[in-house]
Amino acid sequence: MADCIFFLCAALLQATPTLLLTLSLMFSFFKKKPKDIPPAAPQSTAPAIQPEPEASPAPRPELEEQIVPAATPLEQKQSWMTRLKTGLSKTSSNLTTLFVGAKIDDDLYEELESALLMSDAGVEATQFLLDGLKKRVREKKLTEAAQVKTALRALLLELLAPLQKPLVLGRHQPLVMMIAGVNGAGKTTTIGKLAKHLQAHDQSVLLAAGDTFRAAAREQLTIWGERNNVTVISQESGDPAAVAFDAVHSAQARKINVVMVDTAGRLPTQLHLMDELKRIKRAIGKSMASAPHEILLVIDGNTGQNALAQVKAFDDALGLTGLVITKLDGTAKGGVLAAIVKSRPVPVYFIGVGEKIEDLQPFNAEEFVDALLT
Repeated sequence: MADCIFFLCAALLQATPTLLLTLSLMFSFFKKKPKDIPPAAPQSTAPAIQPEPEASPAPRPELEEQIVPAATPLEQKQSWMTRLKTGLSKTSSNLTTLFVGAKIDDDLYEELESALLMSDAGVEATQFLLDGLKKRVREKKLTEAAQVKTALRALLLELLAPLQKPLVLGRHQPLVMMIAGVNGAGKTTTIGKLAKHLQAHDQSVLLAAGDTFRAAAREQLTIWGERNNVTVISQESGDPAAVAFDAVHSAQARKINVVMVDTAGRLPTQLHLMDELKRIKRAIGKSMASAPHEILLVIDGNTGQNALAQVKAFDDALGLTGLVITKLDGTAKGGVLAAIVKSRPVPVYFIGVGEKIEDLQPFNAEEFVDALLT
């Protein structure tokens, strides 16, 4: 054993200085405790505390403001006024061109009289406007054409304002509306549009296909009912009075807000057909003592003075409570409203300027006059 140790030491003494230096450095490295490596944390059996999830960042207000509806109320009104002006452009162009560089003299009044008569305003309404305009020109000493045009606007607004009346909802349960009109006036289509309008005001609606003489009318009303998700009461070749009677009872049982009864198109000169409308009205009254609450006449705005004759005939037969003027879409003259207000001032609830649902809007006298004179 002693001999082995002796020979090992001798071998080490004979090693090169480089080997000895290397062994010395290695020994020093493993012996030294590093300062830059922190000691491991002691393990614990306690459960780890999970950090709370970071709250979602609050939405930026400027992003919310950029999200706007497809059409704001202002945009909707501007779009409606554009369509209304287009619909009344025939009358508007005849009236507005009179005041471009015009002198205030008898020639202007004569041209204005012709333009009003051509717009179907009628003799009585035309004379009312001319007399009133001349009086204001004298009293206020108007000398400019623009001033006379402003005075005419005020007179037209004064004339048509009595026709503006809102359709009041919720005063009866259900509110029963009987819709009349001659063939081709757009009666059934108007009923479909009115149903959509009423639904927008949180009213449940039921339709009665009382136009049993025209099969296409029932089909057309059924299509509108499907579009609006509205129930349609109908009978093939049934009695229109019986259809109306059943519809009102059905609405009462279902707690429906509004019932609209479509009726067959009638010419006011056909007295036996007008008597049929009276029978429908009586049947509605038997189903609900206070009904019908509204009797509306749908008028084609293109029929001119014939529209006035319709108002008189249907009002005499049924006692109209309101009018709907349709098809004011560019070919209509629009002045017939002035004739109606002077002859039979039945309120105008709605006017229509096209085929789309949004093309039927409540009548506003100021909007109508502005569309005529701008």
